[in-house]
Parts: sequence; C-alpha cells; structure tokens
Amino acid sequence: MVRRVRTDGRPIAETATRFGVSRPTYYKLSAEFEREGICGLLPKKRGPKGGHKLRAEVIEAFRAARTQDPAVDTASLVELAKRRFGVEIHARTIERALKQQEKKRQ
Repeated sequence: MVRRVRTDGRPIAETATRFGVSRPTYYKLSAEFEREGICGLLPKKRGPKGGHKLRAEVIEAFRAARTQDPAVDTASLVELAKRRFGVEIHARTIERALKQQEKKRQ
C-alpha cells in the first residue's frame, strides 16, 4: 500500500480504499515505515512494556531487607511490598526479580 502511493504515484484516498483501510491508518503506516523501515509495518505487542509494580525503589527495599537478614523469606518480602508500597506482588515474581538483579550485578 505504501509502495503503491510512493512509487506508483497513486492517490492516498484511492489506495487506502482499495486496501480497506482509512486514510489515517495509511498515514500511520507510512510514518512507521519511514521511521523503522519494513519492520515498522509488523504488528507490535500491546499494553505495558515493563513491570509497573517492580519499580527500582521496591527492588532496592527487597535487597536491603535481604542484606539486613539473609534468611528473610519471600513471604516476608510480599508483606513488605504490601505494607510499604501498597502493591501485591506474587512471591515467584519477587524471586525472579531478585535473581535477575543478581545476574546484572555479576
């Protein structure tokens, strides 16, 4: 569709209609193609791209608690997150986040 307009010189309205999309959709796709090339035309994941509960300050609080008492269990960290930050985080999520932080530090 983008090639038909750019290379063949066909009108945008006509081309968009033939491809069954609106003109704003054409402009959006054209801008994506301009910015990222052919990869810009591929579908992208929707929704948040990162964890919104595991902010840096939350992970730092977990690390501080583990530094103070290396025997602290994950259930205690779940309670810490709920009490101090008002977020409910699954225990396995905390374990993975701490393990990932350890990998980054090495």
